[in-house]
Amino acid sequence: MAALQLLYQREVGGATGAELDEAVRGYWVEHPAPEARRVFAATLLHGAIEAQDRIDPLIETAADNWRLSRMAVVDRTILRLAVYELLAAVTPPAVVIDEALELAKTFSGEQSARFVNGVLDAVKRTLEEPVPQPVPGDPKPDA
Repeated sequence: MAALQLLYQREVGGATGAELDEAVRGYWVEHPAPEARRVFAATLLHGAIEAQDRIDPLIETAADNWRLSRMAVVDRTILRLAVYELLAAVTPPAVVIDEALELAKTFSGEQSARFVNGVLDAVKRTLEEPVPQPVPGDPKPDA
């Protein structure tokens, strides 16, 4: 939940660099937590930010007829965090999706949870698709 709140704060407030670092420090002053939770939240936050150029096209492709700019900020933020976790492949996809659905239900509502579920399921299937490997001796695709 901390990573969601921090990424949301960045999304709405536009904080980057030192401003973001200060916002994160302020968050932990207001919401004290064990070091392990703070490290995990920071990993998700910075990972989602750094991978956003890879994450956003996956979301837009999976969200038929929805541009990111038209999505509710909370939904977009939940999706970015969850897709980052799917890309990182540390947590099982079912757990990532379940956590995202709980966040959507808590912060956005049942309708959003269904939307988030559909998008994440489509992203998961895309990420599971095998990448074609070149066969030795076959001509190159652009040959």
